[in-house]
Amino acid sequence: MQVMSTRGKGEKIPATMAVLKGIAADGGLFVPEAFPQIDLDEMAEYAAHEYDILAAKVLGLFFDVPEDTLATLTQQAYAPFDDTRVVPLKRLSDREYVMELTHGPTLAFKDMALQVLPRLIRVGLDIHHQQENVLILTATSGDTGKAALEGFKDVPRTAILVFYPVDGVATMQKLQMVTQEGGNLSVCGVRGNFDDAQTGVKALFANEELKRILKEAGYTFSSANSINIGRLIPQVAYYVYAYAKLLADGMVEKGQKVNFVVPTGNFGNILAAYYAKRMGLPIGKLVCASNHNNVLTDFFKGGKYDANRTFYKTMSPSMDILISSNLERLLYEIAGRDEQAVRQWMASLKASGTYEIPQSAQQALHELFYADFCDEEETGRAIRDTFEKYGYLIDTHTAVAQCVYEKYRQATGDDTVSVVVSTANPYKFTQDVLRCVTGETVEDAFAAADRLAQATGTKIPPQIKELCEKPVLHDGCVDKDDLITAVNTFLHRMGD
Repeated sequence: MQVMSTRGKGEKIPATMAVLKGIAADGGLFVPEAFPQIDLDEMAEYAAHEYDILAAKVLGLFFDVPEDTLATLTQQAYAPFDDTRVVPLKRLSDREYVMELTHGPTLAFKDMALQVLPRLIRVGLDIHHQQENVLILTATSGDTGKAALEGFKDVPRTAILVFYPVDGVATMQKLQMVTQEGGNLSVCGVRGNFDDAQTGVKALFANEELKRILKEAGYTFSSANSINIGRLIPQVAYYVYAYAKLLADGMVEKGQKVNFVVPTGNFGNILAAYYAKRMGLPIGKLVCASNHNNVLTDFFKGGKYDANRTFYKTMSPSMDILISSNLERLLYEIAGRDEQAVRQWMASLKASGTYEIPQSAQQALHELFYADFCDEEETGRAIRDTFEKYGYLIDTHTAVAQCVYEKYRQATGDDTVSVVVSTANPYKFTQDVLRCVTGETVEDAFAAADRLAQATGTKIPPQIKELCEKPVLHDGCVDKDDLITAVNTFLHRMGD
Protein backbone atom coordinates (compact mmCIF):
# COMPACT_ATOMS: atom_id res chain seq x y z
CA MET A 1 0.00 0.00 0.00
CA GLN A 2 1.03 3.59 -0.63
CA VAL A 3 0.86 6.25 2.08
CA MET A 4 0.92 10.04 2.04
CA SER A 5 1.43 12.96 4.42
CA THR A 6 -1.36 14.73 6.29
CA ARG A 7 0.26 18.02 5.24
CA GLY A 8 1.45 17.11 1.75
CA LYS A 9 0.03 17.44 -1.73
CA GLY A 10 -0.66 13.82 -2.55
CA GLU A 11 2.89 12.51 -3.01
CA LYS A 12 2.85 8.82 -2.15
CA ILE A 13 5.47 6.36 -0.96
CA PRO A 14 5.28 2.67 0.02
CA ALA A 15 4.19 2.02 3.59
CA THR A 16 7.43 0.14 4.27
CA MET A 17 9.40 3.25 3.28
CA ALA A 18 7.25 5.37 5.61
CA VAL A 19 8.22 3.06 8.48
CA LEU A 20 11.88 3.89 7.82
CA LYS A 21 11.21 7.64 7.65
CA GLY A 22 8.95 7.83 10.71
CA ILE A 23 7.63 11.30 9.90
CA ALA A 24 7.10 13.03 6.55
CA ALA A 25 9.58 15.64 5.31
CA ASP A 26 6.90 18.34 5.58
CA GLY A 27 6.34 17.53 9.26
CA GLY A 28 3.09 15.69 8.62
CA LEU A 29 2.16 12.14 9.57
CA PHE A 30 1.85 9.31 7.08
CA VAL A 31 -1.66 7.97 6.44
CA PRO A 32 -2.88 5.18 4.12
CA GLU A 33 -4.06 6.24 0.68
CA ALA A 34 -7.25 4.23 1.34
CA PHE A 35 -8.62 1.97 4.05
CA PRO A 36 -8.60 -1.72 3.10
CA GLN A 37 -11.70 -3.67 4.07
CA ILE A 38 -11.65 -6.73 6.33
CA ASP A 39 -13.58 -9.97 5.94
CA LEU A 40 -15.30 -10.59 9.30
CA ASP A 41 -15.84 -14.30 8.66
CA GLU A 42 -12.18 -14.72 7.84
CA MET A 43 -11.07 -12.75 10.90
CA ALA A 44 -13.36 -14.74 13.20
CA GLU A 45 -11.78 -17.91 11.86
CA TYR A 46 -8.31 -16.59 12.62
CA ALA A 47 -9.37 -15.37 16.07
CA ALA A 48 -10.48 -18.87 16.98
CA HIS A 49 -6.83 -19.96 16.67
CA GLU A 50 -3.73 -17.80 17.12
CA TYR A 51 -3.44 -14.02 17.55
CA ASP A 52 -0.24 -13.80 15.55
CA ILE A 53 -1.97 -15.24 12.45
CA LEU A 54 -4.68 -12.57 12.54
CA ALA A 55 -2.10 -9.84 13.19
CA ALA A 56 -0.09 -10.92 10.15
CA LYS A 57 -3.22 -10.77 7.99
CA VAL A 58 -3.99 -7.22 9.15
CA LEU A 59 -0.40 -6.10 8.55
CA GLY A 60 -0.59 -7.63 5.08
CA LEU A 61 -3.42 -5.27 4.19
CA PHE A 62 -1.06 -2.30 4.59
CA PHE A 63 2.49 -3.49 4.01
CA ASP A 64 3.70 -5.01 0.74
CA VAL A 65 5.62 -7.76 2.47
CA PRO A 66 5.42 -11.48 1.60
CA GLU A 67 2.77 -13.34 3.61
CA ASP A 68 5.23 -15.89 4.99
CA THR A 69 7.58 -13.09 6.10
CA LEU A 70 4.79 -11.37 8.02
CA ALA A 71 3.71 -14.67 9.58
CA THR A 72 7.24 -15.28 10.84
CA LEU A 73 7.52 -11.68 11.99
CA THR A 74 4.36 -11.76 14.14
CA GLN A 75 5.13 -15.21 15.49
CA GLN A 76 8.51 -13.97 16.72
CA ALA A 77 7.05 -10.71 18.01
CA TYR A 78 4.44 -12.31 20.25
CA ALA A 79 6.41 -15.36 21.39
CA PRO A 80 7.74 -13.56 24.53
CA PHE A 81 4.25 -12.78 25.85
CA ASP A 82 3.33 -14.46 29.15
CA ASP A 83 -0.14 -15.52 27.96
CA THR A 84 -0.41 -17.78 24.93
CA ARG A 85 -3.59 -15.96 23.91
CA VAL A 86 -1.50 -12.76 23.66
CA VAL A 87 -4.64 -10.59 23.98
CA PRO A 88 -6.99 -12.26 26.48
CA LEU A 89 -10.50 -10.87 26.95
CA LYS A 90 -11.72 -10.72 30.55
CA ARG A 91 -15.50 -10.82 30.97
CA LEU A 92 -16.71 -8.54 33.77
CA SER A 93 -20.43 -8.65 32.95
CA ASP A 94 -22.83 -9.49 30.14
CA ARG A 95 -22.12 -6.13 28.55
CA GLU A 96 -18.53 -5.38 29.58
CA TYR A 97 -15.23 -6.99 28.66
CA VAL A 98 -11.66 -5.93 29.33
CA MET A 99 -9.07 -6.40 26.58
CA GLU A 100 -5.75 -7.07 28.31
CA LEU A 101 -2.85 -5.61 26.32
CA THR A 102 -0.50 -6.09 29.25
CA HIS A 103 1.16 -9.46 28.73
CA GLY A 104 4.24 -8.40 26.76
CA PRO A 105 7.81 -8.22 28.05
CA THR A 106 7.40 -4.69 29.48
CA LEU A 107 3.85 -5.18 30.82
CA ALA A 108 2.26 -2.41 28.73
CA PHE A 109 0.18 -2.17 25.56
CA LYS A 110 3.11 -0.58 23.74
CA ASP A 111 4.61 -4.08 23.42
CA MET A 112 1.84 -4.99 20.98
CA ALA A 113 3.40 -2.73 18.35
CA LEU A 114 6.97 -2.32 19.56
CA GLN A 115 7.72 -6.01 19.28
CA VAL A 116 6.63 -5.69 15.63
CA LEU A 117 8.18 -2.36 14.61
CA PRO A 118 11.89 -3.32 14.83
CA ARG A 119 11.20 -6.33 12.63
CA LEU A 120 9.27 -4.18 10.14
CA ILE A 121 12.20 -1.79 9.98
CA ARG A 122 14.62 -4.64 9.20
CA VAL A 123 12.29 -5.82 6.44
CA GLY A 124 12.01 -2.26 5.10
CA LEU A 125 15.79 -1.84 5.02
CA ASP A 126 16.07 -4.97 2.89
CA ILE A 127 13.16 -4.15 0.57
CA HIS A 128 14.41 -0.64 -0.19
CA HIS A 129 18.12 -1.50 -0.14
CA GLN A 130 18.78 1.37 2.27
CA GLN A 131 22.48 1.64 3.04
CA GLU A 132 22.22 3.88 6.11
CA ASN A 133 21.38 2.39 9.47
CA VAL A 134 18.40 3.73 11.43
CA LEU A 135 18.58 5.88 14.56
CA ILE A 136 15.33 5.79 16.48
CA LEU A 137 14.52 8.94 18.46
CA THR A 138 11.60 8.60 20.84
CA ALA A 139 9.91 10.69 23.50
CA THR A 140 8.01 8.73 26.13
CA SER A 141 5.44 9.52 28.78
CA GLY A 142 6.35 6.27 30.50
CA ASP A 143 5.60 3.02 28.69
CA THR A 144 6.72 3.62 25.09
CA GLY A 145 10.31 4.11 26.20
CA LYS A 146 10.82 0.74 27.85
CA ALA A 147 8.84 -1.10 25.18
CA ALA A 148 10.91 0.54 22.42
CA LEU A 149 14.17 -0.16 24.22
CA GLU A 150 13.22 -3.78 24.70
CA GLY A 151 12.07 -4.14 21.11
CA PHE A 152 15.17 -2.57 19.54
CA LYS A 153 17.74 -3.96 21.97
CA ASP A 154 20.74 -5.19 19.96
CA VAL A 155 18.73 -5.32 16.72
CA PRO A 156 21.29 -5.10 13.88
CA ARG A 157 21.45 -1.86 11.88
CA THR A 158 19.43 0.09 14.45
CA ALA A 159 20.19 2.35 17.39
CA ILE A 160 17.71 3.98 19.76
CA LEU A 161 17.75 7.02 22.03
CA VAL A 162 14.80 7.54 24.39
CA PHE A 163 13.90 10.83 26.09
CA TYR A 164 11.61 10.88 29.13
CA PRO A 165 10.40 13.67 31.48
CA VAL A 166 12.71 13.21 34.42
CA ASP A 167 10.00 13.87 37.04
CA GLY A 168 7.02 12.78 34.95
CA VAL A 169 7.03 8.97 35.02
CA ALA A 170 6.26 6.39 37.70
CA THR A 171 9.07 4.84 39.73
CA MET A 172 8.80 1.45 38.06
CA GLN A 173 8.58 3.01 34.60
CA LYS A 174 11.77 4.98 35.22
CA LEU A 175 13.62 1.97 36.61
CA GLN A 176 12.59 -0.12 33.62
CA MET A 177 14.27 2.42 31.34
CA VAL A 178 17.39 3.48 33.21
CA THR A 179 18.42 -0.13 33.92
CA GLN A 180 17.97 -1.22 30.27
CA GLU A 181 20.82 -3.27 28.86
CA GLY A 182 21.90 -3.26 25.21
CA GLY A 183 24.81 -2.04 23.12
CA ASN A 184 22.81 0.07 20.68
CA LEU A 185 20.72 2.21 23.01
CA SER A 186 20.65 5.07 25.47
CA VAL A 187 18.14 6.81 27.74
CA CYS A 188 18.11 10.48 28.71
CA GLY A 189 15.95 12.45 31.12
CA VAL A 190 14.47 15.80 30.09
CA ARG A 191 13.93 18.65 32.52
CA GLY A 192 10.34 19.30 31.51
CA ASN A 193 7.14 17.40 30.82
CA PHE A 194 6.30 14.93 28.05
CA ASP A 195 5.10 17.64 25.69
CA ASP A 196 8.50 19.31 26.04
CA ALA A 197 10.26 16.05 25.21
CA GLN A 198 7.95 15.31 22.28
CA THR A 199 8.32 18.84 20.86
CA GLY A 200 12.08 18.58 21.22
CA VAL A 201 12.22 15.28 19.33
CA LYS A 202 10.09 16.68 16.51
CA ALA A 203 12.49 19.62 16.26
CA LEU A 204 15.40 17.20 15.92
CA PHE A 205 13.67 15.51 13.00
CA ALA A 206 13.45 18.90 11.27
CA ASN A 207 17.08 19.92 11.99
CA GLU A 208 18.87 19.86 8.62
CA GLU A 209 22.36 20.22 10.10
CA LEU A 210 21.73 17.27 12.40
CA LYS A 211 20.48 15.23 9.44
CA ARG A 212 23.76 15.97 7.65
CA ILE A 213 25.81 14.91 10.67
CA LEU A 214 23.69 11.81 10.98
CA LYS A 215 24.19 10.90 7.34
CA GLU A 216 27.95 11.27 7.68
CA ALA A 217 27.76 8.86 10.61
CA GLY A 218 25.84 6.39 8.45
CA TYR A 219 22.35 6.85 9.95
CA THR A 220 18.92 8.21 9.11
CA PHE A 221 16.23 9.20 11.61
CA SER A 222 13.08 7.26 12.40
CA SER A 223 10.68 7.15 15.33
CA ALA A 224 9.22 4.53 17.63
CA ASN A 225 6.41 6.83 18.76
CA SER A 226 2.96 6.24 17.35
CA ILE A 227 3.59 9.04 14.87
CA ASN A 228 5.34 6.21 12.97
CA ILE A 229 2.78 4.33 10.90
CA GLY A 230 4.70 1.15 11.71
CA ARG A 231 3.64 1.65 15.33
CA LEU A 232 0.04 2.47 14.49
CA ILE A 233 -0.98 -0.37 12.17
CA PRO A 234 -0.04 -3.27 14.52
CA GLN A 235 -2.41 -1.67 17.03
CA VAL A 236 -5.30 -1.94 14.56
CA ALA A 237 -4.94 -5.72 14.73
CA TYR A 238 -6.01 -6.12 18.35
CA TYR A 239 -9.27 -4.25 17.81
CA VAL A 240 -10.05 -6.53 14.89
CA TYR A 241 -9.08 -9.50 17.06
CA ALA A 242 -11.26 -8.45 20.01
CA TYR A 243 -14.35 -8.15 17.84
CA ALA A 244 -13.55 -11.32 15.90
CA LYS A 245 -12.98 -13.23 19.15
CA LEU A 246 -16.33 -12.08 20.55
CA LEU A 247 -17.93 -13.15 17.29
CA ALA A 248 -16.13 -16.52 17.21
CA ASP A 249 -17.13 -17.23 20.83
CA GLY A 250 -20.76 -16.34 20.21
CA MET A 251 -20.75 -13.26 22.44
CA VAL A 252 -21.96 -11.02 19.60
CA GLU A 253 -23.68 -11.70 16.31
CA LYS A 254 -22.12 -10.80 12.99
CA GLY A 255 -22.60 -7.10 12.32
CA GLN A 256 -23.63 -6.32 15.91
CA LYS A 257 -21.88 -3.15 17.03
CA VAL A 258 -19.40 -3.06 19.91
CA ASN A 259 -18.09 -0.01 21.77
CA PHE A 260 -14.42 0.42 22.68
CA VAL A 261 -13.36 2.50 25.69
CA VAL A 262 -9.76 3.68 25.44
CA PRO A 263 -7.60 5.56 27.98
CA THR A 264 -6.12 8.26 25.79
CA GLY A 265 -3.10 10.56 25.85
CA ASN A 266 -1.24 10.86 22.55
CA PHE A 267 -4.31 9.57 20.66
CA GLY A 268 -2.53 6.66 18.93
CA ASN A 269 -4.38 3.81 20.62
CA ILE A 270 -7.88 5.12 19.97
CA LEU A 271 -6.90 6.22 16.46
CA ALA A 272 -6.06 2.58 15.71
CA ALA A 273 -9.64 1.72 16.74
CA TYR A 274 -10.93 4.42 14.40
CA TYR A 275 -8.87 2.90 11.58
CA ALA A 276 -10.42 -0.49 12.35
CA LYS A 277 -13.87 1.08 12.09
CA ARG A 278 -12.96 2.58 8.73
CA MET A 279 -11.92 -0.90 7.65
CA GLY A 280 -15.42 -2.21 8.30
CA LEU A 281 -15.26 -3.34 11.92
CA PRO A 282 -18.76 -2.89 13.44
CA ILE A 283 -17.88 -0.33 16.11
CA GLY A 284 -20.57 1.75 17.77
CA LYS A 285 -18.94 4.45 19.88
CA LEU A 286 -15.29 5.09 20.46
CA VAL A 287 -15.11 6.38 24.03
CA CYS A 288 -12.12 8.66 24.56
CA ALA A 289 -11.17 8.59 28.26
CA SER A 290 -8.86 11.30 29.62
CA ASN A 291 -7.38 11.98 33.02
CA HIS A 292 -7.23 15.42 34.66
CA ASN A 293 -5.27 16.68 31.63
CA ASN A 294 -8.54 16.76 29.75
CA VAL A 295 -7.62 18.73 26.64
CA LEU A 296 -9.16 16.04 24.43
CA THR A 297 -12.47 16.05 26.31
CA ASP A 298 -12.83 19.78 25.77
CA PHE A 299 -11.90 19.42 22.11
CA PHE A 300 -14.43 16.70 21.38
CA LYS A 301 -17.18 18.56 23.21
CA GLY A 302 -16.51 22.05 21.85
CA GLY A 303 -14.36 21.77 18.73
CA LYS A 304 -11.52 23.92 20.07
CA TYR A 305 -8.14 22.45 20.90
CA ASP A 306 -6.43 24.55 23.56
CA ALA A 307 -3.15 23.36 25.05
CA ASN A 308 -2.78 26.59 27.06
CA ARG A 309 -3.84 25.19 30.39
CA THR A 310 -2.43 23.89 33.64
CA PHE A 311 -0.39 20.71 33.23
CA TYR A 312 -1.19 18.14 35.93
CA LYS A 313 1.05 15.34 37.11
CA THR A 314 -1.32 12.49 37.82
CA MET A 315 -1.21 8.86 38.92
CA SER A 316 -1.74 7.94 35.24
CA PRO A 317 1.46 9.57 33.91
CA SER A 318 1.39 8.00 30.44
CA MET A 319 -1.66 10.17 29.78
CA ASP A 320 -0.16 13.40 31.13
CA ILE A 321 -0.12 14.99 27.69
CA LEU A 322 -1.47 18.29 26.37
CA ILE A 323 -0.44 17.95 22.71
CA SER A 324 -1.87 14.75 21.25
CA SER A 325 0.16 14.16 18.10
CA ASN A 326 -1.98 11.47 16.50
CA LEU A 327 -5.05 13.67 16.52
CA GLU A 328 -3.62 15.17 13.33
CA ARG A 329 -4.42 11.94 11.48
CA LEU A 330 -8.05 12.09 12.61
CA LEU A 331 -8.31 15.76 11.65
CA TYR A 332 -7.10 14.85 8.17
CA GLU A 333 -9.98 12.39 7.78
CA ILE A 334 -12.80 14.50 9.20
CA ALA A 335 -11.62 17.44 7.07
CA GLY A 336 -12.15 15.34 3.96
CA ARG A 337 -8.41 14.83 3.54
CA ASP A 338 -7.87 18.55 3.15
CA GLU A 339 -4.13 18.91 3.76
CA GLN A 340 -4.32 22.72 3.62
CA ALA A 341 -6.77 22.78 6.55
CA VAL A 342 -4.53 20.45 8.53
CA ARG A 343 -1.48 22.62 7.84
CA GLN A 344 -3.36 25.68 9.05
CA TRP A 345 -4.54 23.97 12.23
CA MET A 346 -1.07 22.60 13.03
CA ALA A 347 0.54 26.00 12.33
CA SER A 348 -1.96 27.61 14.69
CA LEU A 349 -1.21 24.99 17.34
CA LYS A 350 2.51 25.67 17.05
CA ALA A 351 2.09 29.45 17.10
CA SER A 352 -0.61 29.90 19.73
CA GLY A 353 -1.28 26.49 21.28
CA THR A 354 -4.83 26.45 19.90
CA TYR A 355 -6.95 25.77 16.84
CA GLU A 356 -10.65 25.38 16.18
CA ILE A 357 -12.40 23.15 13.66
CA PRO A 358 -15.62 24.06 11.80
CA GLN A 359 -19.08 22.92 12.84
CA SER A 360 -19.25 20.29 10.10
CA ALA A 361 -16.11 18.61 11.42
CA GLN A 362 -17.42 18.81 14.99
CA GLN A 363 -20.57 16.98 13.95
CA ALA A 364 -18.48 14.22 12.37
CA LEU A 365 -16.61 13.81 15.64
CA HIS A 366 -19.80 13.62 17.71
CA GLU A 367 -21.14 10.82 15.54
CA LEU A 368 -18.03 8.72 16.08
CA PHE A 369 -16.72 9.59 19.53
CA TYR A 370 -17.81 10.19 23.09
CA ALA A 371 -15.29 11.91 25.34
CA ASP A 372 -15.06 12.49 29.08
CA PHE A 373 -12.46 12.57 31.83
CA CYS A 374 -12.01 11.70 35.48
CA ASP A 375 -9.96 13.36 38.18
CA GLU A 376 -7.58 11.71 40.64
CA GLU A 377 -10.25 10.89 43.22
CA GLU A 378 -12.44 9.26 40.59
CA THR A 379 -9.51 7.29 39.20
CA GLY A 380 -8.71 5.92 42.64
CA ARG A 381 -12.32 5.04 43.28
CA ALA A 382 -12.50 3.14 39.99
CA ILE A 383 -9.51 1.01 41.01
CA ARG A 384 -11.04 0.20 44.40
CA ASP A 385 -14.56 -0.39 43.11
CA THR A 386 -13.45 -2.64 40.25
CA PHE A 387 -11.44 -4.79 42.64
CA GLU A 388 -14.23 -4.96 45.22
CA LYS A 389 -16.97 -5.70 42.66
CA TYR A 390 -15.15 -8.06 40.32
CA GLY A 391 -12.01 -9.14 42.20
CA TYR A 392 -10.11 -7.65 39.26
CA LEU A 393 -7.07 -5.44 39.78
CA ILE A 394 -6.50 -2.66 37.24
CA ASP A 395 -3.83 -0.03 36.82
CA THR A 396 -4.24 3.73 37.00
CA HIS A 397 -4.73 4.19 33.23
CA THR A 398 -7.25 1.39 32.79
CA ALA A 399 -9.05 2.92 35.78
CA VAL A 400 -9.53 6.14 33.82
CA ALA A 401 -11.22 4.15 31.06
CA GLN A 402 -13.36 2.23 33.55
CA CYS A 403 -14.47 5.44 35.22
CA VAL A 404 -15.36 7.13 31.93
CA TYR A 405 -17.19 3.99 30.76
CA GLU A 406 -19.47 4.25 33.80
CA LYS A 407 -20.02 7.94 33.08
CA TYR A 408 -20.87 7.13 29.46
CA ARG A 409 -23.46 4.54 30.45
CA GLN A 410 -25.06 6.88 32.97
CA ALA A 411 -25.18 9.73 30.44
CA THR A 412 -26.50 7.71 27.51
CA GLY A 413 -28.11 4.56 28.86
CA ASP A 414 -26.26 2.68 26.13
CA ASP A 415 -26.14 -1.04 26.95
CA THR A 416 -24.11 -1.99 23.86
CA VAL A 417 -21.46 -4.62 24.51
CA SER A 418 -18.34 -2.64 25.36
CA VAL A 419 -14.65 -3.46 25.57
CA VAL A 420 -12.51 -1.48 28.00
CA VAL A 421 -8.89 -1.38 26.85
CA SER A 422 -6.43 -2.28 29.61
CA THR A 423 -3.08 -0.69 28.84
CA ALA A 424 -0.68 -1.57 31.69
CA ASN A 425 -0.07 -4.00 34.50
CA PRO A 426 -1.04 -2.53 37.90
CA TYR A 427 2.36 -3.43 39.35
CA LYS A 428 3.96 -0.74 37.22
CA PHE A 429 2.18 1.74 39.53
CA THR A 430 2.33 -0.15 42.81
CA GLN A 431 2.24 2.72 45.27
CA ASP A 432 -0.77 4.42 43.72
CA VAL A 433 -2.69 1.20 43.17
CA LEU A 434 -2.00 0.04 46.72
CA ARG A 435 -3.16 3.35 48.15
CA CYS A 436 -6.35 3.21 46.09
CA VAL A 437 -7.19 -0.36 47.13
CA THR A 438 -6.22 -0.33 50.82
CA GLY A 439 -5.64 3.31 51.76
CA GLU A 440 -2.02 2.54 52.68
CA THR A 441 0.88 4.80 51.78
CA VAL A 442 4.18 3.00 51.28
CA GLU A 443 7.19 5.06 50.22
CA ASP A 444 9.27 2.28 48.69
CA ALA A 445 7.89 0.96 45.39
CA PHE A 446 9.11 -2.59 45.95
CA ALA A 447 7.72 -2.75 49.49
CA ALA A 448 4.45 -1.46 48.04
CA ALA A 449 4.50 -4.28 45.49
CA ASP A 450 4.91 -6.86 48.25
CA ARG A 451 2.05 -5.33 50.19
CA LEU A 452 -0.18 -5.13 47.11
CA ALA A 453 0.37 -8.82 46.42
CA GLN A 454 -0.55 -9.68 50.01
CA ALA A 455 -3.65 -7.49 50.02
CA THR A 456 -5.07 -8.61 46.67
CA GLY A 457 -3.82 -12.17 46.24
CA THR A 458 -2.19 -11.26 42.94
CA LYS A 459 1.35 -12.06 41.83
CA ILE A 460 4.20 -9.62 41.30
CA PRO A 461 5.42 -9.98 37.71
CA PRO A 462 9.04 -11.16 37.42
CA GLN A 463 9.84 -8.08 35.29
CA ILE A 464 9.05 -5.95 38.37
CA LYS A 465 10.78 -8.17 40.92
CA GLU A 466 14.07 -8.17 39.04
CA LEU A 467 14.29 -4.37 38.83
CA CYS A 468 15.45 -4.00 42.42
CA GLU A 469 18.64 -5.96 41.58
CA LYS A 470 19.52 -4.13 38.37
CA PRO A 471 22.11 -1.31 38.30
CA VAL A 472 21.29 2.09 36.81
CA LEU A 473 23.01 2.29 33.42
CA HIS A 474 21.59 5.57 32.08
CA ASP A 475 21.66 8.67 34.28
CA GLY A 476 21.96 11.43 31.68
CA CYS A 477 19.67 14.47 31.78
CA VAL A 478 19.33 17.56 29.57
CA ASP A 479 17.28 20.74 29.49
CA LYS A 480 14.19 20.65 27.28
CA ASP A 481 15.88 22.90 24.70
CA ASP A 482 19.10 20.92 24.55
CA LEU A 483 18.15 17.43 23.31
CA ILE A 484 20.69 17.78 20.50
CA THR A 485 23.52 17.45 23.02
CA ALA A 486 22.30 14.00 23.99
CA VAL A 487 22.05 12.98 20.32
CA ASN A 488 25.60 14.13 19.55
CA THR A 489 26.94 12.34 22.62
CA PHE A 490 25.13 9.15 21.61
CA LEU A 491 26.37 9.33 18.01
CA HIS A 492 29.93 9.81 19.26
CA ARG A 493 29.55 6.75 21.50
CA MET A 494 28.10 4.63 18.70
CA GLY A 495 30.99 5.66 16.45
CA ASP A 496 33.66 4.53 18.91
